[in-house]
Amino acid sequence: MTDSNAVSSFNVDVAIIGGGPAGLMAAEVLSRAGVAVHLFDAMPSVGRKFLLAGKGGLNLTHAEPLDSFVTRFGTAQDRVQPMLQHWGPQAVRDWAAGLGIDTFVGTSNRVFPTDMKAAPLLRAWLHRLRHPDEGGVPVVFHMRHRWQGWTGSPGGPLSFNAPSGQVQIQARATVLALGGASWARLGSDGAWLPWLEAAGVAVSPLLPSNCGFDVAGSAAHGVAQGWSSHFSERFAGQPFKSVAIRATDSQGQQFHRKGEFVATATGVEGSLVYAASSLLRDEIARNGQASFDIDLLPDRSAEHVLAQVRHPRGSRSLSSHLKSRLGLDGIKMGILHERLDKDAMNDPVRLAASIKALPVTVCTARPIDEAISSAGGVRWAALNPDLMVQANPGLFCAGEMLDWEAPTGGYLLTACLASGVAAGEGVRRWIRGLSA
Repeated sequence: MTDSNAVSSFNVDVAIIGGGPAGLMAAEVLSRAGVAVHLFDAMPSVGRKFLLAGKGGLNLTHAEPLDSFVTRFGTAQDRVQPMLQHWGPQAVRDWAAGLGIDTFVGTSNRVFPTDMKAAPLLRAWLHRLRHPDEGGVPVVFHMRHRWQGWTGSPGGPLSFNAPSGQVQIQARATVLALGGASWARLGSDGAWLPWLEAAGVAVSPLLPSNCGFDVAGSAAHGVAQGWSSHFSERFAGQPFKSVAIRATDSQGQQFHRKGEFVATATGVEGSLVYAASSLLRDEIARNGQASFDIDLLPDRSAEHVLAQVRHPRGSRSLSSHLKSRLGLDGIKMGILHERLDKDAMNDPVRLAASIKALPVTVCTARPIDEAISSAGGVRWAALNPDLMVQANPGLFCAGEMLDWEAPTGGYLLTACLASGVAAGEGVRRWIRGLSA
């Protein structure tokens, strides 16, 4: 059945709403178990955010030991861990191999398809869902069907806006895999949150995760917020490479890691900032701002840096001296001028200390629709171990709409897939119980 001939009302065994990795994986689990599945998505095609994530190389998962892998999920670790122990990083690689997609481990332990692309994997996956092996049931896709909640109370018909008009679906079991609220143009807009809240499902507000930040202004340049116009015009879009960030919040939580990030027109973004984003975001919520220190030369000791700054420079300018002795130039030199006044730049002790720990204050997270992912969502206390809503039997939730977050690096995708497996297996048990 397609959206062109959808009827105004019909019954299905299982309705899955959301065609991202979690929804597709739940569909696969049920299809293989011989359960008829109808998958609904608001967009013209499924997997749009999945394809975008693979635009620069699809990071499927991460090859670090599972004991370390599960720690990346912060306060949700205890709930995510059983799912990952059942279907974790190695299972992702085995699953991809089963679709004819070989993988390799990169230098940072991130796992990628050998061709680095998302589209071939998605095509193979959709083919298998539509044409499963013997014993499987083909998944029926309904595109351009935007879920509008329930007609009446939860447990009543699911209501959709479709090209043919209003469509109502009565399902024995429903899996919601609607994503968070980042990249709304790809389908995950968070519109579901008030509907679940009204249905008595405990939810947490959706917040940006793996996001950039706007910086507080510099007194040295009389700027209340953001970079000076000189710094922004010259360095926006350029990366800080081979640096480290260290931050401690008011609760004593600490972050310290080497890597790189990017200056934007108003602040900072990029992998190293994303990794610290939950700490910075929550600290801003508590105190209105958060700070971190940049170590511009993490592979040089403080003593070495001080000795090189103090080294006689003769007639050379300070910029030439620092470039010659320490390799500091470009954006690293630019941010020193941005954040330090003339007295500090001409004081070797203060300058050397700033090179090793230059404070930057951020005052606002960038909007959630710009974020790579979102935090918040359906609270774990509302769900049983099968990811079924305890107050609404037969209603399951999976993927990014659950109240968890993780850094980039394959963690997000792996957990979404694992939650789809958990929800699919939970639905299978639920359906069998109804038939017993």
